Amino acid sequence: MSIIEFNTQLDYLTESLNAFAYSLTKNVEDAKDLYQETAYRAIHNRDKFKPETNFKAWTFTIMKNIFINNYRKKVKANTILDSTDNSYFIDSGGAVGNNGDRNMLMDELNKMIDELEDSIRIPFVMHHQGYKYNEIAEKFNLPLGTVKSRIFFARRELKEKIKRHYGDFSLVRAISA
Repeated sequence: MSIIEFNTQLDYLTESLNAFAYSLTKNVEDAKDLYQETAYRAIHNRDKFKPETNFKAWTFTIMKNIFINNYRKKVKANTILDSTDNSYFIDSGGAVGNNGDRNMLMDELNKMIDELEDSIRIPFVMHHQGYKYNEIAEKFNLPLGTVKSRIFFARRELKEKIKRHYGDFSLVRAISA
């Protein structure tokens, strides 16, 4: 592909590339910068373009990769690393709270969970521990829908137990969230 053909195709895509840049950045000035960087890299790497491939896809991929790399740099620049020897200085101060009532509540909730039938308790506990539905299904050789139903039934039964025990519906809503 000649330089003139290359530049003509790039000019033809300018409007589409600007629209794509704006959809990525949501900012007019950032979109202009992204387009400029994309055009520069496309022209600079013209020799890497294979004429039998899709020029539009090639330029859009360049733009997407530039955007992703810039985003990663921005995130990395905003990351704060703590290099202090003693983290006490970061969290020094403040009163030490008493978690007795929270611990009692958790003990009661754990007791209610332990009272559930194994068929619904085990998938519920595993899901609470971070297992995905499909991992639980594979472990017990169950259909995915069955695992989801059992977790749903465990939640529903726990809500009923909490409602009977505490009579406070706000606690039930907090657990179902």
